[in-house]
Amino acid sequence: GRNYFNRYSAPETDEDEFADERAEILAEAAALKKSAVAYMHPEVGVCSEDATLFGRNYFERASAPDVESMEEAEEKAKILAEAAALKHLARDYMHPEVGVKTTDPTLFGRNYFNRYSAPETEEDEFADER
Repeated sequence: GRNYFNRYSAPETDEDEFADERAEILAEAAALKKSAVAYMHPEVGVCSEDATLFGRNYFERASAPDVESMEEAEEKAKILAEAAALKHLARDYMHPEVGVKTTDPTLFGRNYFNRYSAPETEEDEFADER
């Protein structure tokens, strides 16, 4: 009989180690392709099927400290106040069309000595010469 596996026209078969390596390479290429598609199309979103991904550990969570000291609370309040002031200044800088609104009555005062319609006064040098 004829041996169909060792004839010249038979398709080439890989050895076991080459077949395993080829399978690993193809699996890595498929994972890279999946990552590239996820990177290029962020609008698709993330799909997960594992139920353990949605669990929460209530016993060993590191997200919240036990007790915050008074100094830390004051420092945190100070930092947040400074951040809010900086945000307000940045908004004022980026939107000059909003204008300045104030209710302080001293801002509406007039300077009667340096206005254009004030009578001219002599300087000290000329006053001393008289």
